[in-house]
Amino acid sequence: MSEHPLWPGDSGTLLEGSRRALVQLVRGPHLSANRHGRLWAALLGDEDAIRSRLADLFLDLVVDRESEIAFVRNVTAEIETPQVVRTAPLTFLDTAALLHLRQLLLRAAPGERVIVGSDELGDQLGVYHGKDRGDPALFGKRVNATITKLEKYGILARTSTEGRFEISPVLRLVLGADEVAAIHAEFRRIAGDGASRGAAVEGNDEDGEDE
Repeated sequence: MSEHPLWPGDSGTLLEGSRRALVQLVRGPHLSANRHGRLWAALLGDEDAIRSRLADLFLDLVVDRESEIAFVRNVTAEIETPQVVRTAPLTFLDTAALLHLRQLLLRAAPGERVIVGSDELGDQLGVYHGKDRGDPALFGKRVNATITKLEKYGILARTSTEGRFEISPVLRLVLGADEVAAIHAEFRRIAGDGASRGAAVEGNDEDGEDE
């Protein structure tokens, strides 16, 4: 039986606050002192026990005390493990937005809130107009879809000012140097493939003119 039962027949061993912190971590996308003050305190006070419960679920707990943020990720192990935390597909524009937001975070002083406007983000992503170059309204919809997705995943949070969002410090942890290097490599590969296809098309056109 539980030492601190919350209902008849409760067999849990964690305190109520620790259980709620555990639920928030599993539910995601993260737990922060800024948004979940009591749960953050409960996590720090019972971290070992919560970490153990998460390990039972094949989950690893990441705690950044400086940024006062915690989240869980699938454990990396030599054995095959179930993927408990679902991954979300990102478009090219989503990924480009993440890289820009991460740069803004890295430029800020430790603990400083970083705010970005939807118009500013749209301007930064303008270089990726691609097929939407002749249709600004369609590109604007794509940018808004990216913002909505990043808001859903806890990367962006609305502020009291319309069209302004706070960037979550969790992005520093989720998108580390290795991940950024891999993304840049993929961007270069895509750019190279595009250049090769363009050269091939140009060559075909020239051949057609010679005939």
